Amino acid sequence: MQSNSANPAAHPASALDRQSLRPDCGNCFALCCTAFGFSRSADFALDKPAGSPCRNLAPDFSCTIHATLRPRGFRGCTVFDCFGAGQKVSQGLFGGTNWREAPDSKGPMFAAFKAVRQLHEMLWYLAEARRRTFDPDLGRRAEELGAIIGQAIDGGPQQLLRQDVQDLHAQVRATLMDVSAEVRASYFAAGGDHLDARLGPGADLMGIRLSGRRLCGADLRGAYLIGADLRDSDLSGVDLLGADLRDARLAGADLSKALYLTQPQLNSAAGNGLTRLPADLVIPSHWHQG
Repeated sequence: MQSNSANPAAHPASALDRQSLRPDCGNCFALCCTAFGFSRSADFALDKPAGSPCRNLAPDFSCTIHATLRPRGFRGCTVFDCFGAGQKVSQGLFGGTNWREAPDSKGPMFAAFKAVRQLHEMLWYLAEARRRTFDPDLGRRAEELGAIIGQAIDGGPQQLLRQDVQDLHAQVRATLMDVSAEVRASYFAAGGDHLDARLGPGADLMGIRLSGRRLCGADLRGAYLIGADLRDSDLSGVDLLGADLRDARLAGADLSKALYLTQPQLNSAAGNGLTRLPADLVIPSHWHQG
């Protein structure tokens, strides 16, 4: 996949093209395997300091155990998604010169990757907000924020690292919440179980049994749904922004119209071939294996 170098100021919607927000590991210098650190846990079989290559990294930047990551204790690697930041930084911002060939680029490249990963995730959400809103003003606001983010990234590493990412995050979050309220309201008149007193933003719903429920329009933003049973439930219009879906049971659930669902969330959950997903997302390979 080629990095998206289109000028977002000239084409406001270009930054919100989700095709450019999909990872292309073949055009990345294994930035996710180097820039970030992790501690030995259920998700990682060893400790790795940030800025150091994983011991499973091959000279060509491929993973030597990619086909067996989960059984060998690297479940966390199978959950991660860079939202296309890897190829954008490797091929776009650094022109295809890797950190092994140019050791001095290592620090700036890793810092840029961390920033672009956050910004690309915002673009992923903004693309959905623009598509789902009924309000032209909200749609334009999403496009404008996408253009600002696109310009920050395409301005080069130095401009990128001077960007106030937290301020952009706050603006994006406000837009996402406005769109969420609008979309969820359209489900309220139809009834359902979204008014269950236990459901709400940031709720502790670990292990909760919600199978076969009509949860349409519920606000589960930032909720802890670890191990929750959502089998055969309808999650249309449910705000899942930042919700923790680790080991959530999604077999047969309808997530096709859920709000702000991401691939990492799905990768951390457990579903099956009957789980209905948005068109932009794919069934994780371990669901088939399970």
